[in-house]
Amino acid sequence: MPWKLASLGTLLAAAMLAGCSTTSTESTTDPVTTSDTGHSRCEAKAAEFTIGKKASPELLEQARTRAGAQNARFLLPTDMVTLEYRSDRLNLNTDASRVVTRVNCG
Repeated sequence: MPWKLASLGTLLAAAMLAGCSTTSTESTTDPVTTSDTGHSRCEAKAAEFTIGKKASPELLEQARTRAGAQNARFLLPTDMVTLEYRSDRLNLNTDASRVVTRVNCG
């Protein structure tokens, strides 16, 4: 009986590990990557040109487009934000006078 349980346990572990393996067929030359939800992934470095500039709707749209993000937003120091992470969202952090100080995705 113990041999049957050990064999079954080994088989189950092998099946679970096989299910965790993945193969990548994505092209590495594609500049916009997509997440498993199908949305484009944000590239914060592409939006760093906004640092030091005054927040405006035009600047937000330019940054969103260059970063390949699905969504974008300005965050003031007093804004409350949730702790959810979204790989397709661009955050432009500003100071109290609405000048961009930091760029990140999430």
